[in-house]
Amino acid sequence: QLQLVESGGGLVQPGGSLRLSCAASGGTLDYYAIGWFRQAPGKEREGVSFISSSDRRTNYVDSVKGRFTISTDNAKNTVYLQMNSLKPEDTALYYCAAGGTWAIATMRPTDFGSWGQGTQVTVSS
Repeated sequence: QLQLVESGGGLVQPGGSLRLSCAASGGTLDYYAIGWFRQAPGKEREGVSFISSSDRRTNYVDSVKGRFTISTDNAKNTVYLQMNSLKPEDTALYYCAAGGTWAIATMRPTDFGSWGQGTQVTVSS
């Protein structure tokens, strides 16, 4: 069974950068879409960025377009989320999850499974 582990979160000042990693075990990412989601206190979980490991198709929520970049290293069975120009409103617990490649279009948390434990991103001066 596919298991995902996130890392790379931390505290960063506004305008700074972080790179999150989502490492997979128990299976290959070749047949999945991987999504990054985030959840801030008192808010619903939100889809942020998605990639199909097989054909590298991507999708982003409007609020991060031009600032975040998702990529995959299939040899390392790992998906990365490069986050630049971070804003305080990006503060949240970030999760990765796996779904069918069709789920890139929906970006719905309910279409994804094998959730990791999350990594905290805090953007503050």
